[in-house]
Amino acid sequence: MEETTTNYLQDIEPTLVRATAGQRLANYIIDIIAFYVLMIVLGILIGLFAPSLLDSFETGPGFSFIDRIVSLFLYALYMFAVGAIFKGKSLGKLITKTRAVNTDGSQISATKALQRGFSRAVPFCAFSALGTPCNPWQDSWTATMVIDEKELQG
Repeated sequence: MEETTTNYLQDIEPTLVRATAGQRLANYIIDIIAFYVLMIVLGILIGLFAPSLLDSFETGPGFSFIDRIVSLFLYALYMFAVGAIFKGKSLGKLITKTRAVNTDGSQISATKALQRGFSRAVPFCAFSALGTPCNPWQDSWTATMVIDEKELQG
């Protein structure tokens, strides 16, 4: 009788584990802080080298509607660029060891990163992350999910 050996590890596909709501909240907080730091640095650089550009922005206790729209657009572009360059990672995801992937587990494309970035700009999108499992609009609308890389099995 011949004994056959099979490498069972080759036949096992990794099991994707969704990031928890806590990890997603940490990602959001870290990423929004990073975005605001970048905007402050950009504002300082514009103030130093082209101060006349800052005259068009509203000052005082409240922002105008246009300023808010511009901020949402810039945040969407920021999240798109970071997601596309780092293949589904952002600073928050890097720290929490999570990653955005397609629902089949494959790496997201630049197009998906763009869709995810602009989905986040929809008002109240952050509230869509409440619940278990955490499945915010930017995931459901783009057929993606954020996985916990520490929990990958396989």
